Amino acid sequence: MPHGPCAARADLVEFPHGPRIPVSDAVCPRVNGGETMDDGKARATGPEPRAAEPKRRWWRRGRASARPDAPGHPDRPRPGDAPDAGPPGPVPPYPHTANAHAPYSPNPYSTPPRMPPYPPGAAPGYGPGAPRGPWAYDPWAMRPVPAQHDSRPGKGRLVAGAVLLALLAGGIGGGVGAYLERDGALGRHVRLPQAPAEQTARAPGSVAAIAARALPGVVTIHVRGGGDQGTGTGFVLDGQGRILTNNHVVEPAGSDGEISVTFSSGQTAKATVAGRDAGYDLAVIKVSGVSGLTPLPLGNSDSVRVGDAVIAIGAPYDLAGTVTTGIISAKGRPITAGGQKQDGSDVSYVDALQTDAPINPGNSGGPLMDSEGRVIGINSAIRSAGDSSEPGGGQGGSIGLGFAIPVNQARRVAEELINTGHAGHPVIGVTLDMAYAGDGARVNAKGPDGPPVVPGGPGDKAGLVPGDVIRKVDGVPVHSGQELIVKIRSHRPGERLGLTVEHDGRERAVEVTLGSADTR
Repeated sequence: MPHGPCAARADLVEFPHGPRIPVSDAVCPRVNGGETMDDGKARATGPEPRAAEPKRRWWRRGRASARPDAPGHPDRPRPGDAPDAGPPGPVPPYPHTANAHAPYSPNPYSTPPRMPPYPPGAAPGYGPGAPRGPWAYDPWAMRPVPAQHDSRPGKGRLVAGAVLLALLAGGIGGGVGAYLERDGALGRHVRLPQAPAEQTARAPGSVAAIAARALPGVVTIHVRGGGDQGTGTGFVLDGQGRILTNNHVVEPAGSDGEISVTFSSGQTAKATVAGRDAGYDLAVIKVSGVSGLTPLPLGNSDSVRVGDAVIAIGAPYDLAGTVTTGIISAKGRPITAGGQKQDGSDVSYVDALQTDAPINPGNSGGPLMDSEGRVIGINSAIRSAGDSSEPGGGQGGSIGLGFAIPVNQARRVAEELINTGHAGHPVIGVTLDMAYAGDGARVNAKGPDGPPVVPGGPGDKAGLVPGDVIRKVDGVPVHSGQELIVKIRSHRPGERLGLTVEHDGRERAVEVTLGSADTR
């Protein structure tokens, strides 16, 4: 730290073309000459500088000198000295100075201390060999200059341009090559990645497993006769070749038509009608000379609940082996189908299961199966968009309203058709007023072709009289004559039913035993 006369002086020597260089304490006495003015400034004791010669400062080896050409001057060039490299850039303030920016001009006649010689071949103030004293200046201390550095202007830009051009050419070439290889332009055989074939078996309760077991037992039926033809579905009942389907599927064959059955294996066989019933819309046909048949197991439609998952299999629009899935949307839907004949002998009354499984023309007669792979219904009718007639009357596509005959009813009718060739219909022995617009089913006041209550029939024995309105069957409300017929036909002849009857504003309960009507 400067003291005495040096305290008022700056700690750096500033050159017009170079950095400010710190001055050590050893320079102060020589610069001051030992004399101090009253204002604290130092006065040089040496001779006054010549007025005609301006003061010049030179840069040489990082030190200041007023007259470097003076004989014996320490900064005078000597043989073997390196060429002057010019002044370096500015340096940061010296860490030991109190006022780094104060201007200071040294005594032009003072002699600064001589620095040690530079290493051979080292330029003043540059490179790793430059001295590290207070007079040394190394602007590249943090960034050493490479040994070989080409400073020719523009060469860096040329190199960068060449690299960019090489990258661009490589990218274009790679893209063209990939395009040609992908399109087979290079004559290579293209192979796309693909997962290997799996032989894993599906879970027993999955749709795939159920369909795999059921499809061998489902057949496609083609019918020709009377100038008409149609396609439907059926399923195998037993090993003797009996197949259950809808009556409206085989009806076009008449008595001299042709019925052809195609199995899932592709095998085809001729079939004949074993029995059919228009009132239940069911028929049994039989094939001969076919082995390896796969009968489908029958379930119990009384166990079905709304929301249960179901699977429908059929040949919609002659697309054999089509599998669709859905749920049971409702139970006990009273629907009627047919009705093309004037006498109403072809009208079928079904207490149906409703499903949203897609059913289309060609699905008729096919199985509706539960999650265990058992048949719970026979797909028979659909409600189509824009069809104002009863279900089954149109040929539109499915809108999620399909109807199936419950298998419990179908099983009873199929057994009767196989055993006797015809099925009996349960009856209560009354005629109904189908034009009645009130709630319930009303017994005719007078019969068109006879008495409204058959004498000695089930209704007569139960106490029914003309004009009675039947409102409930076994506690379930009925709202029309059609609903009453549907409810009765869902039972067997001989079964007993409880009826709630209203007459002249008074209700009473009666019990009736169902009779049988021969449909031959």
